[in-house]
Amino acid sequence: MGTGWSSEEERQPLLGSGLGPAPGAARRSREAAAAAAAALPAAAQGPGRVYGRRWLVLLLFSLLGFAQGLVWNTWGPIQNSARQAYGFSSWDIALLVLWGPIGFLPCFAFMWLLDKRGLRITVLLTSFLMVLGAGLRCIPISDLMLKRRLIHGGQMLNGLAGPTVTNAAPFLSTTWFSADERATATAIASMLTYLGGACAFLVGPLLVPAPNGTSPLLASENSRAHIRDRIENVLYAEFGVVCLLFSATLAYFPPRPPLPPSVAAASQRLSYRQSFCRLLSNLRFLMIALAYAIPIGVFAGWSGVLDLILTPVHVSQVDAGWIGFWSLVGGCVVGIAMARFADFIRGMLKLILLLLFSGATLSSTWFTLTCLNSITHLPLTTVTLYASCILLGVFLNSSIPIFFELFVETVYPVPEGITCGVVTFLSNMFMGVLLFFLTFYHTELSWFNWCLPGSCLLSLLLILCFRESYDRLYLDVVVSV
Repeated sequence: MGTGWSSEEERQPLLGSGLGPAPGAARRSREAAAAAAAALPAAAQGPGRVYGRRWLVLLLFSLLGFAQGLVWNTWGPIQNSARQAYGFSSWDIALLVLWGPIGFLPCFAFMWLLDKRGLRITVLLTSFLMVLGAGLRCIPISDLMLKRRLIHGGQMLNGLAGPTVTNAAPFLSTTWFSADERATATAIASMLTYLGGACAFLVGPLLVPAPNGTSPLLASENSRAHIRDRIENVLYAEFGVVCLLFSATLAYFPPRPPLPPSVAAASQRLSYRQSFCRLLSNLRFLMIALAYAIPIGVFAGWSGVLDLILTPVHVSQVDAGWIGFWSLVGGCVVGIAMARFADFIRGMLKLILLLLFSGATLSSTWFTLTCLNSITHLPLTTVTLYASCILLGVFLNSSIPIFFELFVETVYPVPEGITCGVVTFLSNMFMGVLLFFLTFYHTELSWFNWCLPGSCLLSLLLILCFRESYDRLYLDVVVSV
C-alpha cells in the first residue's frame, strides 16, 4: 500500500536494502539515520508534496462514513416506535444493532482488497453495498414479516461497509497528508462515522413520534400507520443521501496523489502475510489493541441500545436521543481537537490516552452508580444523566483517532489498513458478544452498565503498562531531514 506512484523499478531502491523502518526504529543511532537519508533518491527526500484536492478526498470519505453510521443507528433511538410500527421484538432491536459488528466478519477480505487494489476500488465497493442496503429497506411491501426481513437484510449490507469506513482512515491520511496533518485527517475521517450515529439519535426521535406511554408529544397521531409512514420517510431520506454520495465517489475519488506527501507514504510496506505475522507476534501491539477493543466495543454496543437502557429509569425516547447525540458530538469535537494537538506536540499519544481513560473510568462509574440510586442514593436527574453520558462519550470517542495513530506508529511498516482492521475487528467482536448476551438477558440491564467502568479501568491499566514508540514519525522527521 502506498507504493503505486511509480514503476516497480523506481520504487525498489527507495529506502535501500535493509534500511526500511523496523519495530526498533526509535532506537537507531543518528549515524544510521544519516545513512538512510543518504540512500534515499533526491525526489524522496524533503517534506514531500501535498495537494489541495486532499481535502475533497477527505470530505467524500468522511461523508461516506457519516452516512454509514447514520444508517446503522437508525433503529436504536426509535426502538419503541419500531416495535409498534413493524412488530419488532427486543431480540429484533438488538439484532438490528448487531448487524454492525457482524459486518466485520469479512473484515480481512476488505483489508486484502485495500492492500492489493487500493483506496478507490475499496471505497466504490463499500458505497455500492450501502446503496443496496439502504434501498432494500425502502422496498414498499405490506407483509410485515417480509418487511422485517428486508430491513434486516439492508442493515446487514450496511454493516458490510463498516470495515472500510472505519479502517481506511489512517491509510487515507498517510496517502494524502503530510506528517503534521496526519492525526487531524485520521480524526476527521474516523469521527464522522460516529457523528452519523449521533445524528441518528437526533433525526429519529424528532421525526418519528413515540408511541403512547413514552412521550406526550403527538399523542393524537400515534397510530401504527402514522408511525410507519414517518419511519419510511426517514428511510427514503437516508437512501437518497447514500445514492448521492455513491454518485460523487464514482465521479471523483482518486486512489492516490501524483506524488507522495512524505517519506513514510512512499516507503515499502510488509506483505499481507508478513503483516499478520508481525502483528500477532508483537506483544506491545496486542496489549494496546486490547486496551482499545474492549472499552470501545462495550461502549459502541451500549450506545446502540441507549434508549433500551434508559427506559427503566423513565427517560423518554426523545431525551435518550439527545443524550446519545451530545455524547457522540462532544466526542467528535474533542477527538479532532486532541488529534490536532497531537500533530503540534508529537510523541504525546500515550499521555493523551491516559488522561482520556481516567476521565472515562470516572464518568462511567458515576453513570452506573446513578442508575442504582435505590442503593447508592445518588440523585437521579436529567442533569446527572446528561452529564455522565456526555462525558463518557467525549472521553471514549475522542480516544479513537489517537489510538489509530498509536497503532500505526507501533507496528510500522505494517500497512495502516491491516493494522486498524485487526483492532476494529476485535472491538466489533467484543461488541457482538455483548449484544449477543443482551438478546438473552434484556429484562435487567444493570450488568450492561457495569461493563463500562470495568472495561475502562482495564484499558487504563493496559495503557499505563504500554511502552510507546514512534517508528513512522522517526522516518519522516529524521530520515527526510
